[in-house]
Amino acid sequence: MRKVLFLLLAAVAAAFFCQQARAQDAPIVWKAQTLWNAGEIPQKTFEQLCENIKVMSGGRLIIEPYPSGAIVPQNETLDALQNNVLQVIHVWPGYGAPKNPAFAAISDLIFAYEHPWELDTWLNYKGGLELLRKLYAPFNGYTVGAMFWGVESWPSRKPLRSIEDFKGLKIRLSQGMQAEMMAAAGASVIQLPGNEIFPALDKGVIDACDWSTVGVNDSLGLYELNGVDYAIYPGFHSMPIGDFTVNTSEWEKLSPELKAIVETAVRRWCWDSVEVIAVADIDFVARNSQPGSKITIIEWSPEEKARARALAIEVWQEWKTKNADCKEVIESQEAWLRELGRIK
Repeated sequence: MRKVLFLLLAAVAAAFFCQQARAQDAPIVWKAQTLWNAGEIPQKTFEQLCENIKVMSGGRLIIEPYPSGAIVPQNETLDALQNNVLQVIHVWPGYGAPKNPAFAAISDLIFAYEHPWELDTWLNYKGGLELLRKLYAPFNGYTVGAMFWGVESWPSRKPLRSIEDFKGLKIRLSQGMQAEMMAAAGASVIQLPGNEIFPALDKGVIDACDWSTVGVNDSLGLYELNGVDYAIYPGFHSMPIGDFTVNTSEWEKLSPELKAIVETAVRRWCWDSVEVIAVADIDFVARNSQPGSKITIIEWSPEEKARARALAIEVWQEWKTKNADCKEVIESQEAWLRELGRIK
C-alpha cells in the first residue's frame, strides 16, 4: 500500500513539475501597434525588429506587429498601452499631447535638427530618453528607445518655397508646434490619422500633408496622385521620433537577459531605419530629377531656413509656458542645440 501511495505521489509530482516546465517554456507574446500603414518602409523595418527579437531570444519573446489602427484608433494607443490592450506601441509620442503637451515638445522640436545623429545624441547621451520615460511613467509606459525616419518633406499640390506660401493651404498636420506655427502663417490645419492621408489628399480634402520623408511618402503612393507634384528635399522643418514603448508591468516581468536583447535590437533598429529610409530618399530624388519628371523637387534657401527657424524659436518659447514638463524638455534641447551651434 505504501509503495502504491509513493508511486501515486511521485506521479503527481512529476506531472506538476512537467506542467511548470511547459509554462516556463511558453513564449511571451506581446501585441504591438505602430503609426505606419501596412507596406510603408518604416512598418517593414519594425516588422524586422520584431523578427530579430524573436530570433535573438530563441523564440522566448514574440512581438506581433500591427499597422496603424489595426487594434485601436491611433489616438487611443496611449490608453491601450496603459490598460495593457497593447503591450508595445511604436508611435510618434506627440499623439499623447492632449494628455500632456510635453509629449509633442519632446517628439518634434520644429526647425531644430538637420541630421538624425543630432537628435539621437540628445536622446541617448544628453538626457532626452530619461525625459521621455518620465512623461510615459504616469501611463504605465517604459520607453526602451526610439528611431528616426529623417527630416520630413511636404507632398503638395502647390510649390512651397517660403512660409508665405502656406497662406490658405489646407494641410494635414499632427497636433503640436508645427500645427500652431502653420496656422499662424495662414494655413488651414487639418488633423487626420496617417491611414486617412491618402484618400484625403486624393479627394482634395487637403492640399498638402506632413507625414514623412520623400522616400516614405513615395512608398505610401502619395506622389502617384494627380496634382501632387511638389516635394521638399532636403527636408528641414521636422525630424520626429518614433518610440518603442512597453507597458511597464510587462517590461518588469522580463528577465535581465530578455531586457538586454530588446534594448540591443531596438538600438540596431534605429539606425537600420535611418539608413534604409535615406536610401529610399536618395533613390526618389534620383528618379525625379530627370527631365520630364512629374515631380518638382524644391530645396529651401539658407535664408528662408533661417527665417523659418527664427519663427520656430518664438513658438518654442510660447510652448515653455504650457507646463513645467514642456519647459524642461525644450530647454534641454536648446542647450544641446547651442553646443551644436544651431542656435545662439
